[in-house]
Amino acid sequence: MKPRSKVTDTERVAASEALELKRRVGSNLELLRRQRGLSLERLAAQSGVSRAMLGQIEAGESAPTIAVLWKIARGLGVRFADLLGDEPEQAVVVLPRSAAKVLRSQDGRFESRALFPFDRERRAEFYELRLRAGCVEMAEPHAEGTYENLVVQQGCLALTIGDRETIHLLPGDAVYFRADVPHVYANPGAEETLAYLVMTYASPRL
Repeated sequence: MKPRSKVTDTERVAASEALELKRRVGSNLELLRRQRGLSLERLAAQSGVSRAMLGQIEAGESAPTIAVLWKIARGLGVRFADLLGDEPEQAVVVLPRSAAKVLRSQDGRFESRALFPFDRERRAEFYELRLRAGCVEMAEPHAEGTYENLVVQQGCLALTIGDRETIHLLPGDAVYFRADVPHVYANPGAEETLAYLVMTYASPRL
């Protein structure tokens, strides 16, 4: 009989953080939806996310992907961070990697780590993006007037904005663009792509 593999401390912490993230997103989603007087059916129509999926997320039974969260945020008319945060505001905030809020695509090839605290409404958000070799991540349009400023740290990135010609970026290259249109991040290289992204909203949103 094959011996059971031991669960490491790192795996326990990761599992605990995943459960906490599901709880937090579910709680915030229900609060924001009710504040706007929306039924699950109405929000499903506005966001393009099924009623069943919304119900599972609110109940903490499902961990939404990045793409699903963006759809919900747009349907609610809130910032992406509003679905994640419940932290008190502080003058100095250290964000250890071990306690990072990391979201992944459904296939796990795209990863986004928030590099800012979820303590208040803000116009700018800072993210670390990682794309495995061959990754293609399609992003929904963000709120009107949203801009992204991205710089590649490692690897290469192919960025397609709306129906424009694809932009190819290498380490050190940066791009600033209006992100209220569909856009696609892709890693056509053989190594992982690491990039940093600043997202700026037209105004602080609740």
